[in-house]
Amino acid sequence: MIKVGIVGGAGYTAGELIRLLINHPETQIKSIYSTSQAGKPVYSIHQDLVGETDLVFSDQLGANLDVVFLCLGHGNSKEFLQSNDLGTAKVIDLSNDFRLSKDANFDKMEFLYGLPELNLEKIKKADAIANPGCFATAIQLALLPFASGSHLKGDVHVNAITGSTGAGQSLSATTHFTWRNNNVSVYKAFNHQHLGEIGESLKSLQTDFDHSLHFIPMRGNFTRGILATAYTHTTLELDEIKALYQGYYEQSAFTFVADSPIHLKQVVNTNKALLQVEKHGDQVLITSIIDNLLKGASGQAIENMNLMFGLDQQTGLKLKANYF
Repeated sequence: MIKVGIVGGAGYTAGELIRLLINHPETQIKSIYSTSQAGKPVYSIHQDLVGETDLVFSDQLGANLDVVFLCLGHGNSKEFLQSNDLGTAKVIDLSNDFRLSKDANFDKMEFLYGLPELNLEKIKKADAIANPGCFATAIQLALLPFASGSHLKGDVHVNAITGSTGAGQSLSATTHFTWRNNNVSVYKAFNHQHLGEIGESLKSLQTDFDHSLHFIPMRGNFTRGILATAYTHTTLELDEIKALYQGYYEQSAFTFVADSPIHLKQVVNTNKALLQVEKHGDQVLITSIIDNLLKGASGQAIENMNLMFGLDQQTGLKLKANYF
């Protein structure tokens, strides 16, 4: 069994990790570290786990772990690693501390960007993974096939909407029910923090990509899921585009290309990503949908763990969508 430690155990991503890992056939959770909740039953915070586990939050991470998931706020993973010796444990970080190439080397660790649809074989050999961001995952999956064939010939325009869990568990004016309910808004237009990792991934496949990515993120009045639409100029015909996408994702464990229009309920509560392509005049439109907490965070983290430990990529992640 893979001995697991989770750091920052009280947040949304940690809750999803715990839910999945207690049912994973090859893992045993040894420690759930939380300074704010130490001594309390895990189900007292993650209330969907009542009757599922007797695990208790701890103020000690424990030793002899095989893998540690860092579910800390952005900027806090570096501080934790500086203060704690994890021994030989592999590390999967869910923050943005190590996603960019300039941040990948930390102390004696070398973090690899953990998008399986981009770095599958490298992940199998990695000891430290920087788990991609949720918006970044949805947008990259929409664009990677085009970049792989050097077909991104102009600016790319992206509009994406995410559920309220994307903002994390901390309360703010824009997560309050009376503000969020029946409401939609734009935030961080053109300067979202995920743009850096998206750009690096695209350039890793298409080295001459020097155009702009215009990204408008939106807050939705629902709890989870991301729907992203991306469009750009192309001279390819629709049949060529579909063949490009089908070929790129032919061996993918979780990303699939649909023939008909897609909607969020097809992927919520799963580690699946669905894509659909259309062409309108000289513009290609790619729609991408994921669950922001699973394929956009905790599910993808477990997908990476499976690859790092030589397991089937889908182990513990065969989940049914909340379709109704």
